[in-house]
Amino acid sequence: MPPASLRLRFVVPGNIRHNSGGNVYNAALARELAALGAAVESCPLDGDWPGGSAGDRRRLASLLHTAPSVILVDSFLACGAPDELEAAGAAGQQVWILLHMPLPDHAEHERRALQAAAGVICTSGSAAAGIRARHGLDGIRVALPGTAPARLAAGSLSGGSGVPHLIAVAALLENKDQSLLLDALARLTDLPWTASLIGSDTADPVYAAQLRNSVERLGLAGRVSIPGELRGPALEAEWDAADLSLLISRAETYGLVVTESLARSIPVVVREGTGAVEALAAGNLSGSPVPGNLPGLPVPDKPLPGAAVGLGTDPAPLADLLRRWLGDAGLRERWRDAAADAHGRLPGWDATARTVLEFLSAEAPATSATPEPPETGESGKPAAQVDTAS
Repeated sequence: MPPASLRLRFVVPGNIRHNSGGNVYNAALARELAALGAAVESCPLDGDWPGGSAGDRRRLASLLHTAPSVILVDSFLACGAPDELEAAGAAGQQVWILLHMPLPDHAEHERRALQAAAGVICTSGSAAAGIRARHGLDGIRVALPGTAPARLAAGSLSGGSGVPHLIAVAALLENKDQSLLLDALARLTDLPWTASLIGSDTADPVYAAQLRNSVERLGLAGRVSIPGELRGPALEAEWDAADLSLLISRAETYGLVVTESLARSIPVVVREGTGAVEALAAGNLSGSPVPGNLPGLPVPDKPLPGAAVGLGTDPAPLADLLRRWLGDAGLRERWRDAAADAHGRLPGWDATARTVLEFLSAEAPATSATPEPPETGESGKPAAQVDTAS
C-alpha cells in the first residue's frame, strides 16, 4: 500500500495529564505521519487505564471495530484489554500495539494482548528486549524516538565563570528517584552549584510534597528549586542555563529527556542498567559494549556525552560522580564536547514516522471503507474525542 493511502486510527491514553515521554512520542508520531501523507485519526481515550473499567473497555472495543485500514493502540490501553484485542483480531481488524514500556502488574493480560496484535512496535530497544525476555515473542519491531530541533544551551559555565547549574526534567514520581538526587546533592554543599527539579507535581502530590520538605530538611533551600511542570519560555530558560542533565529513574525504557538534553548539547547522567543508557548512545551507534548498557543494545563508538552510574539506594556513587564533574574542568569539557557531537547526529521525528509507516504499510490491507462514528458515552459525546494531529 502506498504510504499516502494509509488510513490510521491512533488510540492513545487520555488519562495521562502530565507531560510524559509517551505523550510526546504519540503526538510527534501522529504529526509526522500526517506530514508524510497518511490519514491519521488520533483518538485520546479516557478511563481507568491500564486495565480500565468494563465501560472503558467497551469504548476501546468500539474504536477497534469501527476503524479504517489500520489501528495503532498505545500499550497502556491495549495491554490491559486482551479480550478486546483478541475479538478485534478474530473479526479481521489490523490492530497494532505501540509499546512504550512493559506493564509488570498486568503480565498475563500483556502477553495475550501482544499475541493477539497484528504487530508490535516498541519505542526502544530496551523495551523490545524486555518484552522478548518476559513473553518469548519474536518479530517485534523497534521505532526509536526522534528529537525535535532545539537551540544549543548557553549554560552557566560557557564564559568560564558562573555557578554550575544542574537540571532534572521528569515528573515528580518515586520511580524517577529525585529523592536520591537530593540526598546526593546534600553531600556537595561545600561546592558551588544550583539545581532545578522540573516536572509535574500532580501525578503524585504526596511524593512531590516530600521532595519539597527534603529540600528544607537537607539545607538545600536557595540552591535547589522545584517549580513544578514548566512549559514554553520558562522551560527554555531552564534548559538554556543548564550545564548538566540528570535522569536517574529506577526503571526507564528510553528517556526522551536524555535526547532532548543532547539536542541542546547538554551532557547527561543516567542510571546504569536502564534504557536511558540507550538514549545516551543515540546518534553514535556501533556494536561494541559499554558499561551500564543493557545486553544486546547498540551503543556509541565515541565517548559518552555524560555517564551511566550504578545506583541502588545509596546516594554516594552519584555524589562522587557529581563531585568529580564539578571539580574537573577537563571532564566537564569532554562531556560537553561529546554532547555537542551527539547533537549533530540525533534523528528527527520524521525518521520515527517513516519507520512506523514502513511497518504498517507493509501489512495493512487496502480498503476505502469510511469508518463508522465511535460509540457515544452517556453524555451523548463521543466516547473518545477524535482530533487531527497538527
